[in-house]
Amino acid sequence: MFVLKRALISVLALFASAIACAAELYFPSSGENWESVAPERVGWDAQALSDALDVVGERNSSGMVIVHNGRIMAERYWDEPEDARYRRSLNGFDEQQRAIEDVASAQKSVVAILAGMAQARGYLELDDAVSTYLGAGWSKATADQEQAITLRHLLIMSSGLSTDFSYVAAPGTVWLYNTPVYHVTMRVLMAATGLERNELTKGWLSDPIGASNTAWTPRPGFDAAIAVGLSTTARDLARFGLMIQAGGKWGDDIVLEDTEFLADMLSPSQTVNPAYGYLWWINGQEFALGPDSNATRSEGKLIPAAPDDLVAMQGAGDRKLYLVPSLKLVVSRLGFYGDKDGVSFNDAFWTALMRAVPK
Repeated sequence: MFVLKRALISVLALFASAIACAAELYFPSSGENWESVAPERVGWDAQALSDALDVVGERNSSGMVIVHNGRIMAERYWDEPEDARYRRSLNGFDEQQRAIEDVASAQKSVVAILAGMAQARGYLELDDAVSTYLGAGWSKATADQEQAITLRHLLIMSSGLSTDFSYVAAPGTVWLYNTPVYHVTMRVLMAATGLERNELTKGWLSDPIGASNTAWTPRPGFDAAIAVGLSTTARDLARFGLMIQAGGKWGDDIVLEDTEFLADMLSPSQTVNPAYGYLWWINGQEFALGPDSNATRSEGKLIPAAPDDLVAMQGAGDRKLYLVPSLKLVVSRLGFYGDKDGVSFNDAFWTALMRAVPK
C-alpha cells in the first residue's frame, strides 16, 4: 500500500507540474531553433551544473541535453567512445554532426507511448490477447497458455514466458525483464494498425514533436528477435520527454490522447517490481528489480541520489531519458556504459547534478 501511495503521489506530481507549467513550457519548433535559458536565471548553480557535465564526460558519454521547462539549460557533446559495440549502435550524424545512436532498450518506453495511442485511437485494447493480432504459435507455449497473454502483460514484463518464448508461469504472476518477448509488442502494433514501424512512429509521434532524426534501424549481427533498434539524437530524445512532461501534449496539440493511460504508464504496473510501469522505470519505490537475468533486487529507490518523482527510459550502454517534475527537468544522455570505479552512471550523475539544484 505504501509503495502504491508513493507512486500515486509521483504521478500526481507529474500532472500537477504539467498543468502548472502549461503557460511557461516552451516547445521548440522543428530543426535547430531551440531556445536556451541560463542556469542562473532559473536559480541553478552554473558552476555545479558544469561540474556535473564534467562527470558525464568522464564516463563514456557522447552527448547530454538538460532541458528546463522546455528550454535547453545545458548541452554538451564529446568524442564518441571507441568501443566496437558502441560503433555498432552509431547510425550517422545529424546536420550539426551530433551522433544518431541506437538507444537500446530506451526504445521500449517509446513503444509504450505508441501502445497507449493505439488504444486511444481504437485499434486495440491493452487486455486483448496477443494471439488476436499475431495468430497462434507466436510463442512456445500451448495454445491455451498463449491465449492468456495480453498486450498489457508485454508492457509490464509479466508475460510468464522465458527469453526463448517457453512457458514458465501464468501471465501476471512473475516479472522478468524480457527483451525478446517485449519486441513482440511492436509486431502487435503493426498488425493492429496496418502500419510499418517507421510509418507508425513517424506519423503518430516523431513528426508531431519535431523529432526529425529518429527512425527504426536494423541491428546487423543481432539475434533476429531483437534485430531492430530505435536510433535518435540526444535532442530528439529530449523532445519525447518534453511531450510526456507536458501531459501528452506538444504546444496546443494533443499527441497522447489518453491521460489515464499516461498515468498508468508512469505508475507501478505490478507488485513484484514496483519500479516498473508500462516499459518505463520509476524511482521512489521501496525496492526495485534490475534488468539483469537474475532480476536482482535492490532495497530502496532505483536511483537513490535522484528525486523520488523521477521516471526514466533506460537502455543498455546507459542510454537515458530522465524526467523529474519537481525540478522541471528533462535530461537525455547518449554514449556507452558509464559505470566507473564501482559507481553506476545513474548514481554518479545524480549525485553531481543535485549539487546544482536551486537552494
